[in-house]
Order: sequence, then structure tokens, then C-alpha cells
Amino acid sequence: MNIFFITVIIFIIIYVLLSWFARTSAKRISKIIRIFIILSSILLAFLMVYAGRYIFSLPFVLAILPLIKTKAGISLFQLLRLWGLFRVLRNSGRFNFNNFNQASNIQNMSLDEAYKILNLDSKRKYSKNEILNSYKKIMKKIHPDISPELNRLASIVNEAKDIILKELS
Repeated sequence: MNIFFITVIIFIIIYVLLSWFARTSAKRISKIIRIFIILSSILLAFLMVYAGRYIFSLPFVLAILPLIKTKAGISLFQLLRLWGLFRVLRNSGRFNFNNFNQASNIQNMSLDEAYKILNLDSKRKYSKNEILNSYKKIMKKIHPDISPELNRLASIVNEAKDIILKELS
């Protein structure tokens, strides 16, 4: 019985809104929509300030990134691949995000790590062109000319390419 009354109330509200919409001018409707968007943006901003610890979390960044047009043109899939690359490097100890001392990051890279860094399957045989294509795809996004902060990451990707090509020869 309660569902019936709720449904009737919802239909009455929709009818009143549609009849108001049909009787008002386009300028007034656009003004009201503009005010609604501004007020909802302010409400969302206050909500984000209140829940500030979640703003820079990975799910929020992944949700908002497709809405932002970046200079490099990074898509959501490419961002996930870069995040996977960062995770592989962090887990292997090759790239320490909190320590800027590069001497502690220098280790011998294994062949499996090199394949993971270049997003290749270590069980499959690749041609030199396939390896170079994978290398070029990654370097387009992390080249030091695009962002000088990625210099160390670019050198790790270069080292991975060299190790795989040396093993290929």
C-alpha cells in the first residue's frame, strides 16, 4: 500500500514539474538550470572538502581522469598500464618513490622483471619489432621530454628493453 502512495506522489511531482516546464520561457528554464548546476557544484565541493582524504585516492583519480583532457592524451587504459608499471617497479624495489637516493635503487634487473616492465609475457617469444613497439608505446607517455620528473623511470624502461634485446640475440 505504501508503494502505491509513493508512486502516486512521484507521478504528481513529475506532472507538476512537466507542466511548469511547458508554461515557462526558455530563458527562465536555462537560468534555473544554471543556478541548479552552480548550487550542486558548491554542494559537491563542500562534500569533497568534508571527505578530503578520499580526493587523492586511486579510485577517485581513475573516476575523474577521463573527464580531464590532458596534454599527453592519456586514456584510462593507459593510466592503468602505467599504474601497473609503477606497482611492478615498487614491488621489485627498482624504483623507490620516497627515497631520492638513486644509489639504493640500483639492482640487477631480472629477465621476468624486464618483461613485466615492458608489459610483455615472459613465456612467449617476441620479435625485435614487437619488443621495440612495446617499448615505444611506454616511452611516449614517460619520456623525459614530456616530464623531466620521469627521467629515472625512463632509464629503467630503457634498461628493461636492453636486457630483453640482449637475451633475444
